[in-house]
Amino acid sequence: MFFFDQVNSTFKLRSVEYAYSALINDDLNTSKLVFESIDSPRALWGKALVDILSGYIEKFPTYFEIRNFYEIDLDFLIKNNKTHYVEQLLSSLKYLTQINQEVYKYTARVMLENKLYNSALEYMEKSKELFYNDPELHFMLAKFYISQNNLDIAVTYIDECLRMVPSYFPALKIREEIFSKL
Repeated sequence: MFFFDQVNSTFKLRSVEYAYSALINDDLNTSKLVFESIDSPRALWGKALVDILSGYIEKFPTYFEIRNFYEIDLDFLIKNNKTHYVEQLLSSLKYLTQINQEVYKYTARVMLENKLYNSALEYMEKSKELFYNDPELHFMLAKFYISQNNLDIAVTYIDECLRMVPSYFPALKIREEIFSKL
């Protein structure tokens, strides 16, 4: 996390860190220029991210760019109180799901970890509509319902996860914990 009030001059001018520092300071033009000057997968995603945040996408991110960097950056924006950027990123999800159908699940995971429970549930439900047979999603839903102290529903989701992957150790462990509380 950065939590900077101004662009930090200790970063190299052509670095990913400098680009993110500019982004956090609402200087999307500088951020985009820096990302464009770097040849790396992270910088390619960064350019797409800045385009999304600007409201105009020249080149959509790839499946792997979304998989590798979306969650990290959504969490980064939430933790830096960049609500307007978070909203802009979330408004792009309909398009991003055409590239990577797991993006709703990624969003839900970030929301769950940031204790934004209503949003987490909303995105888990959207993910379930796209790809019901995702054991990780059912595991996340079980964790959500445990956090809400609704153990009966949590058991339903953990059992669904275990139906798909019977030997999934974290799910087996959580199932034991749930039954010890019932």
